Amino acid sequence: MKEYDILGEKVKVTVDRPLGTYHPRHKTIFYTVNYGYVEGIIAGDGAEQDAYILGIDVPVESFTGKVIAVVHRLDDVEDKWVVVPEDFILKEEDIRKAVNFQEQFFTTEYYCLYK
Repeated sequence: MKEYDILGEKVKVTVDRPLGTYHPRHKTIFYTVNYGYVEGIIAGDGAEQDAYILGIDVPVESFTGKVIAVVHRLDDVEDKWVVVPEDFILKEEDIRKAVNFQEQFFTTEYYCLYK
């Protein structure tokens, strides 16, 4: 599967870093969005696929939504998926702003469902 083949697909994200929390190892990274993983999908780092959840403004434990973007890290072994509610539309510029709190440390390319 190419990294962009997932665009438009529905996935369930288990949240292990809810909105409003800090990264467990990097205490200066504050999560302004819910962040978690898609169980059963193994990413480039050998762990389950990480995902940002956008369009939900309260902490959640899990979320099922649509993948609208893949954040491809050029200087890391893993990519991140961006998951939103079914009818939610975000363009690349808005996605970049929303995930910059963490992606600012990487060189990235974005594959987006909506340009």
